[in-house]
Amino acid sequence: MKREDINASDAPQPRGGYSQAIRLENFQHLLFVSGQVPLSADDVLPEGFEAQARQVWLNIDAQLRAAGMSKGDIVKATVYLADRQYTMANRAARQEYLGALAPAMTVAIAGLFDSGWLLEIDVIAAR
Repeated sequence: MKREDINASDAPQPRGGYSQAIRLENFQHLLFVSGQVPLSADDVLPEGFEAQARQVWLNIDAQLRAAGMSKGDIVKATVYLADRQYTMANRAARQEYLGALAPAMTVAIAGLFDSGWLLEIDVIAAR
């Protein structure tokens, strides 16, 4: 698969570890991962944003593995935060999980299904 991160010079540059666009060519597999919530496999909700963010990324990782993929295959992520106050903690958690990977990214402040959830993330992966 050929992947090209695109950040047009005549548009705002990304801030915080993402790409404005991703072009894919010759991929064989496309995976849409539903919004992953901060519950463990045994239905435990961690306390605090950092722990919940880690759990969400672990859940995403599990879905990717089940499909024979990895975090390096993520091309788009949408993050839903329960409150704007989690913006910087979200960026740190994303950086911890993704490292230098810079998928296309959307972050929105939203009312989530369960009031105990502080975030939810869905991703698109391609290989």
